[in-house]
Amino acid sequence: MVITDLLERNAREFGDEVALVEINPDVKETRRTTWRDYELVEPARHTPHYRREITWGVFNEKANRFAGALRSRGIGKGDKVAILLMNCIEWLPIYFGILKTGAMAVPLNFRYASDEIKYCLDLAEVDVLVFGPEFIGRVEEIADDISHNRLLIFAGNGCPSFAEDYYDMTVECPSTFRGPELTEDDDAAIYFSSGTTGFPKAILHAHRSLIHSCRVEQAHHGQTRDDVFLCIPPLYHTGAKMHWFGSLLSGSRAVILKGTSPETILRAASDEHCTIVWLLVPWAQDILGALDRGELKLSDYDLSGWRLMHIGAQPVPQSLIKRWLAYFPNHQYDTNYGLSESIGPGAVHLGVENVDHVGAIGKAGYGWETKICDPDGREVEPGQVGELYVKGPGVMKCYYNDPAATEKTIRDGWLLTGDMAEEDKDGFIFLVDRKKDVVITGGENIYPVQIEDFLSANPKIKDVAVIGLPDERLGEIAAAVIELNPGVECTEDEINEFCRALPRYKRPRKIIFADVPRNPTGKIEKPKLRKLYGGDELVAAQNRS
Repeated sequence: MVITDLLERNAREFGDEVALVEINPDVKETRRTTWRDYELVEPARHTPHYRREITWGVFNEKANRFAGALRSRGIGKGDKVAILLMNCIEWLPIYFGILKTGAMAVPLNFRYASDEIKYCLDLAEVDVLVFGPEFIGRVEEIADDISHNRLLIFAGNGCPSFAEDYYDMTVECPSTFRGPELTEDDDAAIYFSSGTTGFPKAILHAHRSLIHSCRVEQAHHGQTRDDVFLCIPPLYHTGAKMHWFGSLLSGSRAVILKGTSPETILRAASDEHCTIVWLLVPWAQDILGALDRGELKLSDYDLSGWRLMHIGAQPVPQSLIKRWLAYFPNHQYDTNYGLSESIGPGAVHLGVENVDHVGAIGKAGYGWETKICDPDGREVEPGQVGELYVKGPGVMKCYYNDPAATEKTIRDGWLLTGDMAEEDKDGFIFLVDRKKDVVITGGENIYPVQIEDFLSANPKIKDVAVIGLPDERLGEIAAAVIELNPGVECTEDEINEFCRALPRYKRPRKIIFADVPRNPTGKIEKPKLRKLYGGDELVAAQNRS
């Protein structure tokens, strides 16, 4: 079975039932503003925003029409089609249309600048780029360089002269499509690493990875046809899409929300009767902050159906979950760990039954194996820190066109994650830090995540990142970049006093009050902070040694 079989099954069995809803709080009118052929629905009484929905049947038809349009342009098995779109209801039908042809889908980060777009298109040897109206300027800057050997397709109204119009291409294509026979071993998608440690790498996955992620998600979170999944993170990333795959497998509805404000999230969860919501740490913090300040009242929302809140993509402070469960005592909570190289979330997961182990990322996920190893690849004892290895059907095939990087990252089927971790006596894995983020001060290893978790318990602190900065005497020191909660005042002396509970060598030697930058998937952008505050010199020296 391949993942497109699930879409076709849902179209046959649940064709008239709603598959996807898009909510855009920034558009206040219920009219067709960007796309044709999708059903616009009058908003609920409390929902003055733009709302569209499609059924499983229409979803499949849209995918078939796009597959036919691609085939008419000579695109088929082995080709690559990039997607550069903001979250929208068209995103997934385009993705599945690509897969139906046997081509590989290549999602692109919507934050990429023009040069990064070109870099990724060239690295993955992309044949077609599908892009939305938000990216006209960026694509136009490189159009002369990228259009001579690839097709540019514009998905929206007002098609620019250098691209073909998606709607004109697909409107006359049949609503049925018969593609090539595909197996789980066939190439399916190329994703890009988040780039938190440099230029992104192209990660090649087979159909086996995609179908396994469906099974992992449903095994972990038990989606049924009655569930409604609220999808907020960007669909280009494995995390959001692979969590939605649980809805695909169960044939249940999903809501694509464009907006991350606390009121927007709670209103969508209320109006759409969402049962499962996946949040990033900053969004959960913002919701709690708004509730603490009285800006939002839970009594204004119907959240009775919300059964599961889960967080992934970054370490989760224990203090955050304690606060969350105080407001939402009936919620199940789960956290998931994974990488784009392991097709996103689920290689390790906590499990809703293990809320007493909050702070751990959990144990090996459904169909996965884990081990923690020293630099020589030998397993370490429980309680010792080593590099986390994972193994399972979701491990990438390779870094595309980069055999040297692949050889460093995959050994005997095991994926070396680059994350430092330790396992307790009960088998729960705790993430310690990224291997490249470890700070070595005076010969002592300092793991920034441990300090970040400690500082997150301070009620004045909204977000924190710890980085290494060069020091003439100690080699490097730990610096804490602290983002305070709105309206809060705090001094360096207060932070230093708070940190007296830490061992002396773990205490930050430098305190910086500033915003903490995170990428769209919630990961702290530590290279930006090191560049801003001088740590890049240290990283460069380490790379030379």
